[in-house]
Order: sequence, then C-alpha cells, then structure tokens
Amino acid sequence: MGYLLLAGAIAAEVGATTAMKYTEGFSRLGPSVLTVLGYVLSFALLAQTLKTVSVGTAYAIWAGVGTATIAGIGMLFLGEGMTLTKAAGIALIIVGVVVLNLGGAH
Repeated sequence: MGYLLLAGAIAAEVGATTAMKYTEGFSRLGPSVLTVLGYVLSFALLAQTLKTVSVGTAYAIWAGVGTATIAGIGMLFLGEGMTLTKAAGIALIIVGVVVLNLGGAH
C-alpha cells in the first residue's frame, strides 16, 4: 500500500509542477489553485507513505521519479530540449534511486 500512496504522491507533485508552468508567476487563479492543491495532496500522500516505507527510500523515489517525469513532460509537451547533459542528469537520478533501493534502505 505504501508504494501505491507514493505513486499518488508523485502524480500529484508532477501535476502541480506542470500546472505551475501555467500560473504566470501565480497571476492566473486556476493554475495557481491546481498547483497549491497538487502540492498539498502530494505531501499528504507522501506523509502517509512514510508509515510503511523508509524516509530515504520514499523521498529518493518521490524526488527522482518526479524530476525525471517533469523533464520528460517538458521535452514532449512544453518544447524544452533534451541535451546530453540533461539526459545524463536524469540517468544519474534513476541510478541513484536504484542504488539506494539495492542498498537496503527499505
């Protein structure tokens, strides 16, 4: 159940970050409300996740998967470019999450 909650926390965070792109500095009400609500939901679900998943593992997965997903959304839907450096950074994030999990941080 913990990892299902974590997936929800990641989805809410990704949605909130994507909505933030459209807030225009929090000057547009709709996207601004979605951003705030998404982050509140994300942190609430992350807090519930920590009842069954270690904080190091949960946070690494939440941050890593969220970052990689946002980078992909930026590239695919928001016209942001993918450079070798950006790809290497995303790969390092993913490797870091895997290594943390292999290291017994559960």
